[in-house]
Amino acid sequence: MEHHLLVAYVALGALLVSSSYVPFPKHVLMLGFSFLCIYIGAHKSLEVEEAESMSTKDAYMFPLIGSAVLLSLYLLVKYISQVYVNLLLSVYFFGLGVLAVGATLDPLVSLVIPKSIAKKVILDTKFNIPFYKRKEGPFQLKLTVVELVAVVLGVCAGTWYIVTKHWVANNLLGVSFSIQGVEYLSLGSFKIGCILLSGLFVYDVFWVFGTDVMVTVAKSFDAPIKLLFPRQYGVDPMEFSLLGLGDIVLPGIFIALLLRFDEKRGGHKKGFNKTYFYTQLLAYFCGLGTTILVMLLFDAPQPALLYLVPAAILSALATAAARHELPLLFDYRDEEAVDAKKAAAAAAAATKTEQFVDCVHSDSCCKYACPGSSGVCCVETSGNTWLSH
Repeated sequence: MEHHLLVAYVALGALLVSSSYVPFPKHVLMLGFSFLCIYIGAHKSLEVEEAESMSTKDAYMFPLIGSAVLLSLYLLVKYISQVYVNLLLSVYFFGLGVLAVGATLDPLVSLVIPKSIAKKVILDTKFNIPFYKRKEGPFQLKLTVVELVAVVLGVCAGTWYIVTKHWVANNLLGVSFSIQGVEYLSLGSFKIGCILLSGLFVYDVFWVFGTDVMVTVAKSFDAPIKLLFPRQYGVDPMEFSLLGLGDIVLPGIFIALLLRFDEKRGGHKKGFNKTYFYTQLLAYFCGLGTTILVMLLFDAPQPALLYLVPAAILSALATAAARHELPLLFDYRDEEAVDAKKAAAAAAAATKTEQFVDCVHSDSCCKYACPGSSGVCCVETSGNTWLSH
């Protein structure tokens, strides 16, 4: 794990733990949690080779489908006992939470498990689901030591949330969902990102300002679909301010897209310039800060995307215009970038292979692992004889 990413993980963990004891201002927590979730998720998205990518049709339909789901949840609140609905949601999010927390903690667990056993497979089994026949054959469950430890930690986090419904447990699951969403959801292209965010801009404004649907659903359902921030510590019962996960994930996947665009501009090399990414983070900070300011001035809930969407799109366009890269930005495709990244990796592997061969007759030891072989390298032995082992 890169140093800056480890620092972000530690900062997020420290903020999560300390928020239960230290009376941070709720707006500081909002900005801190959302910023770190996006930062971590965006950088982890660089490691994903096959992500769920949206099509143009998906982008157009997303606000409509979201509206239908939101309205359905609102009707459930109005006409069905919340006890049964919250019980169902608790079971559902327990399963998702175990997977999300496990996947989020996996990189950290791998740092503390000895490398000699970290990748050792301790569970490898196949199974079928009753009444469901899979074309590809039985499902396969395969876990390494690291993955098993991460899943156990996920089960502990999910159980903590189910049993106590503590707001910190809610936030632990919430930040895990946010990081995984930013990491694995791909917009595919800048154009699709603009279409999606523009539609969600209208969606958020309508359901918050035009009706009481959004606010009612957010306050009624006891599920980790939002982050909770205490308005005042040391009181019982505690009252909370809310930040929906959508206000983190949806701008976050747009920011992650532009980080991958930065990577492509840098030739998929380490240490590439992150101009667009840092500009987007600043725009997100300003957009969410404006949301908080307006919320305080009018003492009323605000649709965060009303401020976040213009900040994201306009800052990206302004950056591209200033750098004379508008055509390059609009032509960017995630799929092409992944192909280019694979080609660059293959070229690097070929170069290492050539250097490995050359080192047999060299006076300095080859420091590369032999491609295609685990743990094979070129070393110097007595009498300047070069061997591979």
